[in-house]
Parts: sequence; C-alpha cells; structure tokens
Amino acid sequence: MKEWLLRWGPALLMMILIFGASASPGTDLPKFGAWDFFVKKGGHMLGYAMLAAAYYHALNNGKGITRGHLIMVACLTVLYAISDEAHQRFTPGRSPSISDVFIDASGSVIGLALWSLLGSKILYQRRPAKN
Repeated sequence: MKEWLLRWGPALLMMILIFGASASPGTDLPKFGAWDFFVKKGGHMLGYAMLAAAYYHALNNGKGITRGHLIMVACLTVLYAISDEAHQRFTPGRSPSISDVFIDASGSVIGLALWSLLGSKILYQRRPAKN
C-alpha cells in the first residue's frame, strides 16, 4: 500500500485539488482585473501540467516509460478535464467549457514534456532502478 501511495498519491492529490477548485462557486472566485483571463487559464494549464507529471510519475515506476504510457497519461488528463468541466455544470455560477478542456490538454502536454525532460532525470538518477 505504501508503494502504491508513493506512486499514485501525487496524482490523487492533484485530482482532489482540481476538484476542490472546480467546486468553488463563480461568485467566490477572485478577480484579477485585466489579467483575469490569463491568470485563470494559466491556473488551468498549471494544474493539468502538474496532474500529467503526477500520472507520468505513477506509471513510470522507475522502470522507464513507454509510448503507451505517454498516450495513457494524455488520455487520463483529458478524461479528467472533461469530468471536471461536467462537474462545473453543477456548481453555482460556473459552466462547462470545451475551450477549457483544450487549455487543460495543452497544460498536460507541457507538463509531460517538462517532467520527462527535467523531473524524471532529477528524481530517478538518485534512485537505483528496481529489478
């Protein structure tokens, strides 16, 4: 169980954080003036970049990642983005947006690219691979 939590815990945490943010009524969301659109859409991208990195970490398991894993990470993040937008339909003052799914997907691709280039090298160089 401990190994499973170490692998999948970050992904679960990100899903909980995203769900919590989506559950905030529209009237409770902060306003950022002229930067409102960029801050909020940037938040979408950052959240889904982190979720993709967490999925990548969970699937990698220190043994390397395959093209199939990358496709699975992309599918998981897009499916979660779709479910998140559906969830917003039931949140007061919020509405689902297909453009947000595309922004979330873009964030996941960026996160996956950064994690595969930087994060995995930092984490997995320190730890010997399991046999």
